[in-house]
Amino acid sequence: MRLLLHWLLSAVALLITSELVPGFHVSGFAAALIAAAVIGLLNATVGLILKILTFPISILTLGIFLMVINAIMILVASSLVPGFQVVGLLPAFLGAVILALLGMIIKALTREPAKQPH
Repeated sequence: MRLLLHWLLSAVALLITSELVPGFHVSGFAAALIAAAVIGLLNATVGLILKILTFPISILTLGIFLMVINAIMILVASSLVPGFQVVGLLPAFLGAVILALLGMIIKALTREPAKQPH
């Protein structure tokens, strides 16, 4: 149930990002759902491999290079998902930053409450 909620909120985050970032377009909620799934799959596979390979660069840039990798994953997803279009690396980078911030909020909302000791 939490996975479904996280997916839906990620799609909403994409729609919010498309309103805030010029060059970042989502045609509707269905496209946002598909794009959220594709971005998640790309980050879990190709993105993970790229993050491991570029770990030294990420350390030197204090983690900012991770946003570049996320931007590249967003660009790849935009080429795969109809109705989801990102025009250029700068909108993808700004979108990655906003999505990361919204993702932190989503994780805070969807995490299970800590169990209280009795």
